[in-house]
Amino acid sequence: MIPCVLVAGTSSGVGKTTVVLGMMAALRRRGLVVAPFKVGPDFIDPSHHAAICGRPSRNLDTFMMGRDGVRRSFARGVEGADVAVIEGVMGLYDGLDATDVASSASVAKALGAPVLLVMNVHGTSRSAAAMALGYRSYDPGVKISGLVLNRVGSDRHRGLLEEALAPLGIPILASLPRRGEIALPSRHLGLLMGFESRHDLDALADFLEENADLDGILELGCDVAEPEAQVAQAQAAQEAETETVPDLEGGRIRIAVGYDEAFCFYYAENFEILRKLGAEIEFFSPIRDPLPEADGLYLGGGYPELYSRELEESPTRHEIKKAAGDGMPIYGECGGLMYLCESVVSKDGDSEKKMAGVLPATTAMTGRLQALGYVEGDVVAENPVVARGSVIRGHEFHYSKMDCARDARFAYRFRRGKGIVGDRDGLVEHETLGSYLHTHFSTFPVERFVANCRRYGRR
Repeated sequence: MIPCVLVAGTSSGVGKTTVVLGMMAALRRRGLVVAPFKVGPDFIDPSHHAAICGRPSRNLDTFMMGRDGVRRSFARGVEGADVAVIEGVMGLYDGLDATDVASSASVAKALGAPVLLVMNVHGTSRSAAAMALGYRSYDPGVKISGLVLNRVGSDRHRGLLEEALAPLGIPILASLPRRGEIALPSRHLGLLMGFESRHDLDALADFLEENADLDGILELGCDVAEPEAQVAQAQAAQEAETETVPDLEGGRIRIAVGYDEAFCFYYAENFEILRKLGAEIEFFSPIRDPLPEADGLYLGGGYPELYSRELEESPTRHEIKKAAGDGMPIYGECGGLMYLCESVVSKDGDSEKKMAGVLPATTAMTGRLQALGYVEGDVVAENPVVARGSVIRGHEFHYSKMDCARDARFAYRFRRGKGIVGDRDGLVEHETLGSYLHTHFSTFPVERFVANCRRYGRR
């Protein structure tokens, strides 16, 4: 088993992303192949991981993927790597409601991964020991194998912290001074995407090399925190190796995927799953490129509101509307949903830009968060993507709301989550489905979508 560490925080905002990016940059500079992972449904942090590591970062989410799905994804993701670095989410034990589901702790237990706990020690000394003791004791199934002390004020401050923490026996593997220039730029959905940021990788790597014991971190290995984790992980690796490609009756198909600065929120494994189902993926930019010759279209989330003028001016929106009218299966998530609607209105209401006009709704940007969290619901109506009667899970995160036509048809009814209108989501028109829901195809059954694309291609 290759060295593996899950970098978690005592809470959000303690600096774990900076620690993770610096670690990845330093390990890469040493010539190691780093397998990056992110706990939870985030799209932005993985884009930074991929930019540094040169390979896709996989999401590990026990709510959307289940424990076995997390293990299979990890097993596939570490193939050919020298070390695995997993970035946690929120605080170590923060999960769905008051449970550990979807928490960093649940992933650590599923994988048997050692935890490197990042603590913001600004303004503390002995209290840091109480905090570390509490986190170590809270769940005996989670092994906290090392500490990262962030925002250390001085050498004297560091000495006080080391003296207070020494009785706990948890090694301090990094002691990071306050460095304001290391801060990462952000906007309303989080950090800037990896392709938008220009990290000084040498500076990040230097910062960790100078202030962390990387050799000690590499020696953590994958200590098993839960007795069955090692066996389960080995089984997951075997399953990942022996997964069979389904019988592709009718041959392969081509699915166009909108991928540019406006549409950039995709789980890396969703593409892999589409390919296993027999789809060739052709990426294109709805801003700059024409719609490719394809049997279906997949539009992920992103920032169409920031590029609404460019999207309006691009003739591609007309091509997509024509393809939808012709019966092409189309699936849009969040930003993709917004683009498939009639128009997008700016948050101050002084600008309205035309979109593809496939779905009978208008999107209005707002100045505040409209929905954030996990979603669970039922598929209650026929649609081109997922079979009626299915139970679906996913995540929603948006600053917009929608005004839908009175006769708008919805495919989903949520038991948990806000949706588009009340508990309804999944706008359907022609063979097009658009939803605020971000889904992971390991548990969101897209076989129907691929089958409909194949049927459309054979016409």
